[in-house]
Amino acid sequence: MIAPKKLESLELIHRLKRVPSEHKGSAGKVLIIGGAPGMSGALLLAGNAALHLGAGWTILEMLDPTTAHAIPEQAELMVRLASFNAQEQLQNTTPDLIAIGPGLGFSDLARDWLTTILRRPNIPLVLDADALNLIADNPEFLDLLKQRNREYPGMSVLTPHPGEAAHLLNTSAAVVQEDRLAALSNLVKLTDSIVVLKGQHTLLASPTHSAVQCEQGNPGMAVGGMGDALTGSIAAIAAQGIRHNISLWEASCIGVQLHASAADSLVAQQVGPIGLTPTEVIFEMRSLLNKLL
Repeated sequence: MIAPKKLESLELIHRLKRVPSEHKGSAGKVLIIGGAPGMSGALLLAGNAALHLGAGWTILEMLDPTTAHAIPEQAELMVRLASFNAQEQLQNTTPDLIAIGPGLGFSDLARDWLTTILRRPNIPLVLDADALNLIADNPEFLDLLKQRNREYPGMSVLTPHPGEAAHLLNTSAAVVQEDRLAALSNLVKLTDSIVVLKGQHTLLASPTHSAVQCEQGNPGMAVGGMGDALTGSIAAIAAQGIRHNISLWEASCIGVQLHASAADSLVAQQVGPIGLTPTEVIFEMRSLLNKLL
């Protein structure tokens, strides 16, 4: 198998530079769905990443009623209880980009939101965490995803870690790790999607893009919530990209490399690797992005 090319995407960040007349609508409206009871932190991390990476609006559909009705620590996040009528909520919200999965769980409400979103036409979609597990467990979800990608190619990105990749491929994480390039290729073929296979030297590919490999990153990133931060970051960059000439593929590449570079930057400052947190990485990503504009 041909070795992947080196991921070099940070030069694209200059496209996000804003002119003085821009407003929040120019930066996109991001809707993120997840946060089942006991898992609200995953959704809040994804939301904070989207907020700090520049989304004009960040709206969180929280499945946990207790957290949804509490005052969030980050007041700029628009947190609301996920509606039992997902279709109506989407029509009223009119998001520019949807991300689903962080802390989503496997409830009937989670399944209803995933079904509705997979049927939503022509909008960039980021799928992570439990959204991927639901797709792995339910052939009807996989069929909906593939049909969506046939009609709207390049509009869906999956961000599995090795365990989620193994679930999708009906194999083990050890097998995925033994040949990550083969796993990446199989995931692209299975889903017809852009795929970000997370882990040491994260890999990306799509039906129209050959594999690229991120050379940044360090073991300090092996902590819960780091993937949620990546999901929110890709969502924010892609939402801004709608009006700043950055595709979902390019946004995924930028998000991955910026995320890993921020973690490396913090370790170089002796923040980590042990004890490095997703929140620290989010703030460092914001700093690096603005330096690269």
